[in-house]
Amino acid sequence: MIIPVLLAGGSGARLWPIARNSFPKQFATFHGGKSLFCQAVARVSAPVFQDPLIVTNQDWRFIVSEQLEEAGMADADILLEPEARSTAPAILTAALYYEDQPDAVFFVAPSDQKILDVNRFHKMVKAGAEAAMRGEIVTFGVKPTRPDTDLGYLELSKAPKIGEPQCLRGFTEKPDAETAQALIQDGRHYWNSGMFMFRVDTILEAFESLMPQLLMPCRTALVCGAQDLNFFRLEPQAYGRCENISVDVAIMEACDALTMIPVDFDWSDLGTWRSVRDATQKDDAGNSLTGSALQIDCKNSLLCSDKSDKRIVGLGLDNIAAIATDDAILAANLDAGEQVKNVVDELKVQGAPQADSFRQCHRPWGHYETLALGKRFQVKQIVVKPGGKLSLQSHLHRSEHWVVVAGTATVTVGETRKMLAENQSVYIPLGEVHRLENEGKVPLTLIEVQSGSYLGEDDIIRYEDVYDRDTEEAQAA
Repeated sequence: MIIPVLLAGGSGARLWPIARNSFPKQFATFHGGKSLFCQAVARVSAPVFQDPLIVTNQDWRFIVSEQLEEAGMADADILLEPEARSTAPAILTAALYYEDQPDAVFFVAPSDQKILDVNRFHKMVKAGAEAAMRGEIVTFGVKPTRPDTDLGYLELSKAPKIGEPQCLRGFTEKPDAETAQALIQDGRHYWNSGMFMFRVDTILEAFESLMPQLLMPCRTALVCGAQDLNFFRLEPQAYGRCENISVDVAIMEACDALTMIPVDFDWSDLGTWRSVRDATQKDDAGNSLTGSALQIDCKNSLLCSDKSDKRIVGLGLDNIAAIATDDAILAANLDAGEQVKNVVDELKVQGAPQADSFRQCHRPWGHYETLALGKRFQVKQIVVKPGGKLSLQSHLHRSEHWVVVAGTATVTVGETRKMLAENQSVYIPLGEVHRLENEGKVPLTLIEVQSGSYLGEDDIIRYEDVYDRDTEEAQAA
């Protein structure tokens, strides 16, 4: 059996404004359908795989849990990183988590890639498993279709044979355009997919030999970690001592002998807006349109609006990405894909909330969205999924008025507990202990009007919470 290890710790800043720190790229949907994370989970649900191990950031734990449930993998193990430390600490910690199964075979993959041919993907994994069981460290190279400067390259020592394990000669980091053109012409360079296979004992021996300084902090983070609901929290101080280094640099580029399996299926890391355009269906002029988008006399461009009521129109554009969300618009040359993350940095300097978060904020019980915000008032739309239950809480600086617009709500205010139907409302005075629940079978939607001297999400005292969130966490109910 193969244990899939899905890495879900990146933020995907180069795909702003669709991807942000509060809801990263792997959990987003591109061109409809399921999220990239759900697609990754579905790919490793074949009989040859065990349930996956997910490594993600603690801030996204409930998003991961919700999407795993959506994908039918609610029982998967989830390791929570207190902070991002790149792929080497994440993979080493996962291997230590399975240290008592030294001959188990890991398939490690990012959770934010697009792979269309799942059958060929499974054949590739089976070929990799055979090599991994022999004690080899296996990586997968994707046959390039264009000279891409946003990807790393793997070099074979001889002409490749698709699907057959071969000796890897070396790595080339993101090249310039001229070098990329030369690499794909020689026929021995393949894109670095970021997917690996190895036995647990094989990768642990590699870390002991090439990166021993990571062993102690990763092991301590596990030993001193703690189970939290269906998550395992790594101990923050120990994990924070891990070097922020990729597995490519720490192990793969330093290893004497690596095996590469060349593959030629349709693959994309969706790392930039250009790769998103390239990975989707285009019109005769090379344009990709998503959502409420219209093009007139455009070519080689990407137009995307993720809201049905936000129409985006491109006129006379060439090689442009124009991306619209409900609170931000990006217009960029597709050649400037790597620089989009600089936009995010600049927005952070300006204190713009769009740098990190959306108006819609996800919570374990559902989500909420700010509709209006003034000096002493705030209006939110709150959606509670069936079975969702907000914490028993109170506020020091605001009162609230709830109006149910869809579904039914079970409301606790002080000593009173009652049910509200559509068009019914309740008032929660400042300082009153209260709770909101959805005991029905359909989502509950209500409008919340807050008023008071301070409306921050940290104005909350929790008395009881079914999701075991700390009362000091600065997040809504």
